[in-house]
Amino acid sequence: MYQEWRQAVQNKVPAPAWNATLSAIKFVDYGHSVLSIGVPSQVQSNQINNRHLPLLEQELRTIVGPQGSIRITLDDGFDSQVAVAVPAAPTTPVVTFTPPTPTVGRGQSLDPRMTFETFVTGGSNRMAKAAAESTAERPGREYNPLFIFGKSGLGKTHLLHAIGNYVQRHWPEKEVLYVTTETFLNDFIRSVREQSQIALHERYRSVDVLLIDDIQFMIPRGEGFHENVFHTFNTLHGAGKQIVLTSDQSPRDMDKLQERLRSRLLQGLIVEVGQPDLETRIAILQMKAERENVVIPNDVIEYIANRVRDSIRELEGSITMLRAHSQLAEEKITLEFAKSHLGGLGRDQMILKPQHVIDTVANHFGYTPTELRGPRRIRPLTRARHIAMYLVRDMLPQSSYPVIAKEFGDRNHTSIISAVEKIKGEMVSDRELSQIIIGLTNEITNSID
Repeated sequence: MYQEWRQAVQNKVPAPAWNATLSAIKFVDYGHSVLSIGVPSQVQSNQINNRHLPLLEQELRTIVGPQGSIRITLDDGFDSQVAVAVPAAPTTPVVTFTPPTPTVGRGQSLDPRMTFETFVTGGSNRMAKAAAESTAERPGREYNPLFIFGKSGLGKTHLLHAIGNYVQRHWPEKEVLYVTTETFLNDFIRSVREQSQIALHERYRSVDVLLIDDIQFMIPRGEGFHENVFHTFNTLHGAGKQIVLTSDQSPRDMDKLQERLRSRLLQGLIVEVGQPDLETRIAILQMKAERENVVIPNDVIEYIANRVRDSIRELEGSITMLRAHSQLAEEKITLEFAKSHLGGLGRDQMILKPQHVIDTVANHFGYTPTELRGPRRIRPLTRARHIAMYLVRDMLPQSSYPVIAKEFGDRNHTSIISAVEKIKGEMVSDRELSQIIIGLTNEITNSID
């Protein structure tokens, strides 16, 4: 069984990863669907836990069934200080001691839909896209670090994912890590609390391409975090590894960032993603309609493009909303139809606050705003809370996930992402939910006219 599993793993991973980390694995024990393997050092144990464990367990379950799991130990065959107990008799299972493994986040998945091919290029973003493509084609050798800045909702995150997807497609052996600044910060805080800074350094400083979103949230953090980020960047840059960052402002304007960290950012290429022009907005709408397989007449496309000038998220959201209205009403999309269902399109979003959305949703479901923001997790309340999170994100596209998380009791922003994606996915098949979302959207829109 062990040899079959080992060969299956070797067939699945790139040769560099196998030779550097996995080839040193030794068999220790197998029993009760648990395969115990030995590795020569804590560093390799951390690498396998952080990078390869899901694949190792997947291949084991293919052989032994769904209960299969992996236990990693430090093998005394490598002169480890961790002892493996010898069984008293052949029928006695081997008892191993597994040292606690520091927990460090694995990063967030790249969105396969966000590629250079699906990024609509115009005068406002041509330089940024060209720089991103050059960086992806020559990671660590062209623009390092690459710093992309601009207002929320203009495509910075899309370019980050596009770089990561390109590198993974053309160099599968390269390690790509995409995280938000909040994830980086949470990992840093956890490593301090658990005294596992080595695991943190191993995770962030051993990658080939590091992609960090929304680094403006670093500014108010403490000196210790800035120091860690600086040394991480220094280590990666010195090793020829690629760093790409996004922010809503240029590093030149980040006066409160640690000076030597700011200086490091200024040494790379800084490019801005600006507000899309009319032709670009039309192209974005046409591509979105094509992806969603919905027919939008040209006069409707032009109506939306002329109303929405500064947010790609709002442009794309208008197509999603029209598709939902059209399917529910079983009507074709016309200019009159669009005007009647997109009445709040292009309004100054600053007059709508998250508080207003939360108040409206709370009132609709019979809860207080405090309950919606609170920690209680009974099913109906959680459902209402998820809907409120979705609407805040949908109606206030300039609000990032970390900002929305603060509106809901300082939750982790990943819970906001999960809630938004959950509601978005359910709306496709749940007619009742779609009607609730549309009704609440209209109620909120009409109340601020």
